[in-house]
Amino acid sequence: MKKVAILQSNYIPWKGYFDIINMVDEFILYDDMQYTRRDWRNRNKIKTPRGEQWLTIPVEVKGKFFQKINETKVANHDWAHDHWRAIQLNYAKAPYFKKYEPIFADLYEKAAQLEYLSEINHLFMTTICELLGIKTKITWSSDYELVDGKTERLAGLVKSAGGGYYLSGPAAKDYIVDEVFEEAGIELDYMSYEGYPDYPQLYGDFTPSVSVLDLLFMTGEDAPKYMLSFRSRD
Repeated sequence: MKKVAILQSNYIPWKGYFDIINMVDEFILYDDMQYTRRDWRNRNKIKTPRGEQWLTIPVEVKGKFFQKINETKVANHDWAHDHWRAIQLNYAKAPYFKKYEPIFADLYEKAAQLEYLSEINHLFMTTICELLGIKTKITWSSDYELVDGKTERLAGLVKSAGGGYYLSGPAAKDYIVDEVFEEAGIELDYMSYEGYPDYPQLYGDFTPSVSVLDLLFMTGEDAPKYMLSFRSRD
């Protein structure tokens, strides 16, 4: 049975996002949905000696109340230099930073040339999947025909992708109508983020929900050992 997950793109997401990708056969980026402000679409957190720090990509939002994620443009291209500098300053002493430094230096250089938020998120996401050894097929919801209805659209995407199992993020429990999936003959399951092991971090107490960059820079090739999807396959 083919497994499918559908999520909006995030900027350098936390490890749980990549666990969902790794638990399915096809991951559909849901970027023709409305862009939401003050969300994970264009920002994420890293650890610093002063606590968590937001890295936010500035985007054009004035007067664009109903723009889709894949229509959202970058407002100022200086963001890439600023983010990379913040990462260098705060992770220079991380055990595996030097290993990944050339890769992410190149990514931020490429990202600085991109106009659309979705393109930036996709660039980082696909590269990080490669680093983690995640081989899931990644597509866009715009690759498929969309139907009306919040839950109906999700079920339709799964069917269009040839899936019989849908793995949803836990927050979607608030709006998904289970019966729609039952009627479509699709098994519905929700991701659980319980049971993550701690890993060594810089700067004080363990912080679980920062960007996956923290995990990579701190644990290197051992990063999958601290992720649920790889542990469940052992």
